[in-house]
Amino acid sequence: MFPTSSTVRPPVSAARARAIAGYRNMALWTLQGWVAMFFVAAGYAKLTEPLDNLAALMTWPAFVGEPLVRGVGIVELVLALGLLVPLVSWRIGRWPLLISAAGLIGLETIMLSVHGAGLDLGLVLVNIVLLAITIPVLLGRR
Repeated sequence: MFPTSSTVRPPVSAARARAIAGYRNMALWTLQGWVAMFFVAAGYAKLTEPLDNLAALMTWPAFVGEPLVRGVGIVELVLALGLLVPLVSWRIGRWPLLISAAGLIGLETIMLSVHGAGLDLGLVLVNIVLLAITIPVLLGRR
């Protein structure tokens, strides 16, 4: 029996493999940039906005103390900047990036449940989208 075109794959050339790896790297950097921009903005807002304004945008700041809201803002900023550490130097390694991505996934999961409990459907969807962007970054950079 002769192999058909559906069972035999043509070999991938080295140049094509490099091009695919380049596109993958650009896609991962784009996703990392989006996640970092979102969490820098969210962390900055939690650190600088009055608690009344934050409570109007999200329900959970009205039920917790100001130190917790500000602490979440600091954590968001630190983890967002950790995603961008390889821009400074790859010599530092990818560990800060991986730890930051894993930390943001954990934070997004917690906030998904908090917003779900508060019935904030819009914020639940935002966290689902953030998870859909951050998980590929973690898996692609490991």
